[in-house]
Amino acid sequence: MDPVEQVLDELRQLGSVLVAFSGGADSAFLLAAAVRALSPDSVVAATAVSPSLAQSELPAAQAFAASLGVRHVTPATQELEREGYVANGTDRCFHCKATLVDTLRPIAAQLGLAHVVTGTNADDLVAGFRPGIRAAADRGAVTPLRRLTKQQVRETSARWGLVTADKPALACLASRIAYGLEVTPQRLSRVDRAETALRALLHPRHVRVRVLADTAARVELDPEALARWGDGCLSAVRAEGFETVETREFRSGSMNALVVASTEQ
Repeated sequence: MDPVEQVLDELRQLGSVLVAFSGGADSAFLLAAAVRALSPDSVVAATAVSPSLAQSELPAAQAFAASLGVRHVTPATQELEREGYVANGTDRCFHCKATLVDTLRPIAAQLGLAHVVTGTNADDLVAGFRPGIRAAADRGAVTPLRRLTKQQVRETSARWGLVTADKPALACLASRIAYGLEVTPQRLSRVDRAETALRALLHPRHVRVRVLADTAARVELDPEALARWGDGCLSAVRAEGFETVETREFRSGSMNALVVASTEQ
């Protein structure tokens, strides 16, 4: 059976689902697939709202869910109350995903939905360092996209006419903070404001403001945007209190590189 049809078939068998919907390409595709396999009445989208979510993401997620005719709930998640999350060790994503699923499961039960599903895809499952996947699995979350690669998700999204087909990956804001620096609302908001300013100035496909220390940041951009970097961009980042600012080409998961390397030694 075609892998996309397998995804749809599994969703039909699940009967009803609460989709952990970040607004990214994977969870958007999963939400659309659930609507195709079931019906809007059997599907609810849930976007976790916390300081880790970029402010620009929520309106887009709301619009996408509305376009599919599904109910959209926006529960507040309290990951900043978890010591393990705030400490920002290499298991931060475990604590984040644990909080998410622990928040969504009772909501699913209250709404009469049989399962919580996440947008974990086949590429995620073979990535070098993804503690959040284990946390979700331990809590019974289902991953219907495990048969599809990211490219297959994007290609099928394009065929279905989803506006998220070519949406760049956008990890949570906490992923910008170097391991060992505490995750705080202030640090998260500084990153959000700096990235928002750079998007307005450069219109990049990818932008990350990585917090290396309270006064030091590394800005990562795609090559075209990096070539347009200038004094105005530097001032925008320094306005958030980053006195030392370095730039380099964007690389997804660059904060995890040292972690992966250490596990391979």
